Amino acid sequence: MADKPVAQNPALPAHLKRTLGPVMLWGLGVGYVISGMYFGWNLGLPAGGTLGLGIATFFVIVLYITFTFSYTELACAIPKAGGVFDYAGRAMGKDIGFIAGMAQIIEFVFAPPAIAAAIGAYFHIFFPQFSVTAIAVTAYILFTALNMYGVKAAATFELIITAFAVFELLLFSGITLPHFQWSNLTQNAFPHGWKGVWAATPFAIWFFLGLEGVANVAEETVHPQRNVLRGFGSALITLIILCVLVFISSVGVGGWEKVVYPTTGAEASDSPLPLALAQITGNSGWLYHLLITIGLMGLVASFHGLILAASRATYEFGKTGCIPTIFGRIHPRFKTPANALLLNMIIGIIALFTGKTGDIITIAVFGAILLYIFAMVTVLVLRKTEPGLLRPFRVPMFPFFPVIALLIAVVSMIAMISLNIKLAVIFFAILALAYIWFHFIVKRKRNDEPAILNQ
Repeated sequence: MADKPVAQNPALPAHLKRTLGPVMLWGLGVGYVISGMYFGWNLGLPAGGTLGLGIATFFVIVLYITFTFSYTELACAIPKAGGVFDYAGRAMGKDIGFIAGMAQIIEFVFAPPAIAAAIGAYFHIFFPQFSVTAIAVTAYILFTALNMYGVKAAATFELIITAFAVFELLLFSGITLPHFQWSNLTQNAFPHGWKGVWAATPFAIWFFLGLEGVANVAEETVHPQRNVLRGFGSALITLIILCVLVFISSVGVGGWEKVVYPTTGAEASDSPLPLALAQITGNSGWLYHLLITIGLMGLVASFHGLILAASRATYEFGKTGCIPTIFGRIHPRFKTPANALLLNMIIGIIALFTGKTGDIITIAVFGAILLYIFAMVTVLVLRKTEPGLLRPFRVPMFPFFPVIALLIAVVSMIAMISLNIKLAVIFFAILALAYIWFHFIVKRKRNDEPAILNQ
């Protein structure tokens, strides 16, 4: 029997409010991702070296170029808040749509706590009397409240904070590039050969993780068929430029070891930019502290933006009955998915208390890669099964773009699983348990509804 959609309560607002234009979408797209420029990517250098991480990043850039154009076709044709959940469900049925949607939710819900921990670590430097966890939890509460207040206010804040973060990266590059030396890029550049490229791939993905969140606000975008493309495209161009600048200017100051290890024999740091800057300005000057303070904006931008994207994915799950429908309701006054925001905040805070930031990041990357795989298959399937679907934007060089993105994503998934077997088991166990819930509880409830109504 075909799956039946869950009826919506007519007393509740059925739609999110359309308020976002292309500039707001640029701010969201860059904001979702920009924290990846500030921390995390350098952890791929011990395995790959400059050349190994550079090669991995090149292929990841190709992945995101081909993926973004392909995903834009879906977002413009099916402008729904659920993103890949709605796209894959339409192309391959509710079961596949649910699994794809769960991968998306895992990415968007698990990435924010990792960033919150980094925010806590930054603030802890200036306010050591407060614990990292306490600061991170406070950030969760504040930014969840802002997102509950209204999407326009949230997107405006995101635009402002993202502009500061971009300015800081440009300023950082302007200070470090005059000290760039080519020899610093070439020393010990390929320590583990091609195996290092394999190992560095997840950290290259972290550079761009979250960009696809733009699609999740398509339902709140004015003229989505036109503006989603503008937002996606301009954000991608900005991020590629910033990625190249940050990579070259950071490593070019003193070699990759200097942006990984604070001192010889120390554990790897997740703050490469301060380590690079300290080699020029020292770690006590006003310029150093100014840039570190502004640098916090990048973490805040991604944290806040991903909270927004995650809530839309969870909201769509609630609206369709995949989770309790209370999470698919829109606040009658603020027109935002307030219940979904609160649910994601609780899950994020629980993840925070595990204290395993690196593991949380890895699980989020697993979700992202699986999302990319399902999304690219969806593009190919819909072109065959629904050739007449209105597509205001069509991916160029079809089918090469989605096929290239699919192949790179599959290779990345193999690399992730082979290097993180324990976390892969956890990730796929979450998917399996969620699917069992969907198959035996949600679908049975949907199938029983007609019988109940006829009694």
